[in-house]
Amino acid sequence: MNRQALKKEMINTKKPTNSGQPNRLAAETSLYLRQHANNPVNWYSWGEEALRKARSENKPLLISIGYAACHWCHVMEHESFNDAEVADFMNRHFVNIKIDREERPDLDQLYMESVHLLQGQGGWPLNCFAMPDGRPFWGATYFQKSQWLEVLEQITTLFRTEPGKLEDQAERISAGVSQPNESKYNTHRGAYANQRI
Repeated sequence: MNRQALKKEMINTKKPTNSGQPNRLAAETSLYLRQHANNPVNWYSWGEEALRKARSENKPLLISIGYAACHWCHVMEHESFNDAEVADFMNRHFVNIKIDREERPDLDQLYMESVHLLQGQGGWPLNCFAMPDGRPFWGATYFQKSQWLEVLEQITTLFRTEPGKLEDQAERISAGVSQPNESKYNTHRGAYANQRI
């Protein structure tokens, strides 16, 4: 089965696992965000509402960025974001933000640069974890469901037990992102890539 046929099959067979109640993305103008409106994940679009909730509940942000034609974005949605177990964990421990990179290239660039500093490469879906104020501390791209659950559990544990480490990491990444482009990726990748989360 080719990619187009697989994508069409996933879209046509997608069944909401949230009793048919759409989340707040149903009111968005972006096709990509509306494609996630029936996920059981309690998605927010980027904005003050999500940031305020993260600050008031002292939860990390889980920022997932993609676009409507992204194959692996749809695969991760099908495997993880439509899964009740995954969604329940995400909803309990994170404030979840979904971003359309075509609508918000500014945010895509910021979080993509952060992942480049950490991983040496990037892509979509782009999944970034950030402090309640939006400063990223870790991120990567596609994960299979079992890997994704492990990452979610590790981040949750670190946020509870070693928040100072994550704060330091967020500071280092913020400093790296604000450096001139010509030196950013070549000279700083090792320092960030060696930070294990």
